[in-house]
Amino acid sequence: MPIYEYRCSQCDHEFEVLIDADDTPSCPVCHEQKLERLWSVPSKPRGATPLKTACMADPSTPPCGPMCSRFNA
Repeated sequence: MPIYEYRCSQCDHEFEVLIDADDTPSCPVCHEQKLERLWSVPSKPRGATPLKTACMADPSTPPCGPMCSRFNA
């Protein structure tokens, strides 16, 4: 089951929820079900080896995105 991030349209509360495909999440504060799903940046597990990147960009340019290996160099 994936963990998704949501923002409530009624009270603007942001939260994460572990959700099954058949479930409909609701805000833990006001119980509203009209939610906006937010984009999340995946993370690597603790103790994992550094991620390899296919980024072959010029090192003098900005990193290619949030998971670019140049952030962790």
